[in-house]
Amino acid sequence: MFATKSIDRIRAEAAENQHGLKRVLSATDLTTLGIGAIIGTGIFVLTGQAAAAHAGPAIVLSMVLAGFASALAGLCYAEFASTVPISGSAYTYGYATLGEFVAWIIGWDLILEYALGAATVAVGWSGYVVSFLHDIGITFPAALSSAPGTIITLADGSTTSAVFNLPAVLIAVAVTALLVVGIQESARVNAVIVVVKVAVVLLVIGAGAMYLDTANWSPFIPENSGQFGVFGWSGVVRGAGVIFFAFIGFDAVSTAAQEAKN
Repeated sequence: MFATKSIDRIRAEAAENQHGLKRVLSATDLTTLGIGAIIGTGIFVLTGQAAAAHAGPAIVLSMVLAGFASALAGLCYAEFASTVPISGSAYTYGYATLGEFVAWIIGWDLILEYALGAATVAVGWSGYVVSFLHDIGITFPAALSSAPGTIITLADGSTTSAVFNLPAVLIAVAVTALLVVGIQESARVNAVIVVVKVAVVLLVIGAGAMYLDTANWSPFIPENSGQFGVFGWSGVVRGAGVIFFAFIGFDAVSTAAQEAKN
């Protein structure tokens, strides 16, 4: 159960695989892959929630703490990925260091993590698409835009049961098809999306700067309410725990180790 595989054996097995992954990704591709995974719901939504409920203006300190913790984890992933440049991420690293049983658990954890993450993003994307279509005068059937069995109240007051979330299914199928086509094509599409994401972030910062009111920055660290994690320094720390989700994604780069040129 705790048998390990040597790094040399893991690399040799990968080299012998005639149907192995193509090493086509550059440093730029890997960087955009990481940025694309990080910039998402977390950075846009959780920042405001953590500031309102935990840290106040000191949310910037929470982000520094979370960023520091992420940097340490990122350095560990970088060390592992360069030592064992094989796909599998933490599963492979676990197999090489902790044993087969631990690696098996980590492998299933990764599958559950990415499955849940993909489903969450797909449902979020579906909501945005349905809302956008509604804004331009196109009403998408409610029965085809929610989880199966969800009871939905229609405009006339009647209710119906959702069949399945069609937009979420379509985006999942589209992304899967893109990945099947090849990693290089996926990297190119991801690069375009990252440019759009960064542009949106800069736009939000630029537009938001015009509405700054420095009076809201005082007190910088609001007094603790008497409950742990509700403002004060404990709120800063708790805010960092919430904000950490906004940095999640940097580990995705290590999964592409076997597809990197160097």
